[in-house]
Amino acid sequence: MTVLYSRTDERLGAFAVRPLDLDTDAALLHAWVTHPKATYWMMQGLSVEEVAAEYRRIVEHPHHDAFIGLWQGRPAFLLERYDPARAELVDLYPAQPGDVGMHFLCPAAEQPVHGFTLAVITTVVGFLFDDPAARRAVVEPDLRNTAVHALNAAVGFVPDGPITKPEKEALLSFCTREQFLAATAGARA
Repeated sequence: MTVLYSRTDERLGAFAVRPLDLDTDAALLHAWVTHPKATYWMMQGLSVEEVAAEYRRIVEHPHHDAFIGLWQGRPAFLLERYDPARAELVDLYPAQPGDVGMHFLCPAAEQPVHGFTLAVITTVVGFLFDDPAARRAVVEPDLRNTAVHALNAAVGFVPDGPITKPEKEALLSFCTREQFLAATAGARA
């Protein structure tokens, strides 16, 4: 499968991003997004077919796509990228040219690895900014998800304030390329 982006974390090793392949990834994706730890993904109770149909809509959308993140060559996290002016945040904030939105999910781990989620979000935002057209990353996690707010801050995101989406109250936050580079100077490789 084609690797679109890769980086080496000083402590945890090789991370990469590849396209989502629903023919081979549907069962894995289902296990990740329906797990109780993934409550903010709002997919609990969905079947493999329903999850696959939702992700088929995402990958077929002209302004939204999904990827599988790899750690040491194995599937380890989920990433969605979208144009916030055309998907997810349409008319909810003043979009700027070069804005790119993202969601990411680290699935439940049998044995958590210290620093793993920070290495994942560093990889995710690095992937977004690998595109020269990307000028600012945009996130809108659930307002109650304080763990992800801390991770976002660790890679340079600055909260703009709460917004109301149809499915949740969210904390809209932004991170410029410069903020990301300053926040992760010691973590990137």
